[in-house]
Amino acid sequence: MGAGPAFVLVRPQMGENIGAAARAMLNFGLTRLRVVAPRDGWPNPRAVAMASGAGRLLDHAGPFADVAGAVADAGLVLATTARMRGLATPVWTPEQAMAEARAALAAGTRVAVLFGPERAGLETADVARARAIVSFRVNPAFPSLNLAQCVALMAYEWGRAEAPPAPAAAPEPATAEEVERLRAHFDARLETAGFFFPPEKAAHQRLMLAAMLGRLPLTRGDVQFLHGALRQLARDRPAPPDRPAPQDRQG
Repeated sequence: MGAGPAFVLVRPQMGENIGAAARAMLNFGLTRLRVVAPRDGWPNPRAVAMASGAGRLLDHAGPFADVAGAVADAGLVLATTARMRGLATPVWTPEQAMAEARAALAAGTRVAVLFGPERAGLETADVARARAIVSFRVNPAFPSLNLAQCVALMAYEWGRAEAPPAPAAAPEPATAEEVERLRAHFDARLETAGFFFPPEKAAHQRLMLAAMLGRLPLTRGDVQFLHGALRQLARDRPAPPDRPAPQDRQG
């Protein structure tokens, strides 16, 4: 069913959460979902409906009768929980957990991540099977996460470490000469429109125009677009009066 750790939902109660978990997993390239003793039986129509395009994950999800069977092939088992249970099990962040999972998988070791039921989370006996506990940095006064949200956060951490897609080719920046031609075109159109007024302020206004265009990270496409817009604005329009109306004056 593909690379990546198996996400094991232990005694999940709501089909909607199972389906939402499947969707979140597939969003980040994970396909190995396992379901242990779901409360409402299996298959679950609500899980299928919520999974939408990720329904194929449910087809291979089990169910498993117990946690032991669901993690039998895993050499590295992790348990997500907000409660430490008094065990000496090390506690990892999701980022650490997924880094360890990648290293284990690269070495040929299968990985399983346990997620507990909605009401009370994993039992201590479930957590005792894990090499490490995975805990999120959440509000200590309200640490409980919805099952599907917890799966989504772990799946995101897995996907975040994937090699990013190759960036699209950056558009070619405009040269200084092309920006200067655009400035001259703006200058000519604004002069025709009577923008540079009163005369004693015209030099400063032209300087502001040049500085603004110099600051912008214009591409060659941007410059061509603005040339076209300026040409269109000047087309088939009567010449303006010698000076703008009072409300149009620039100061």
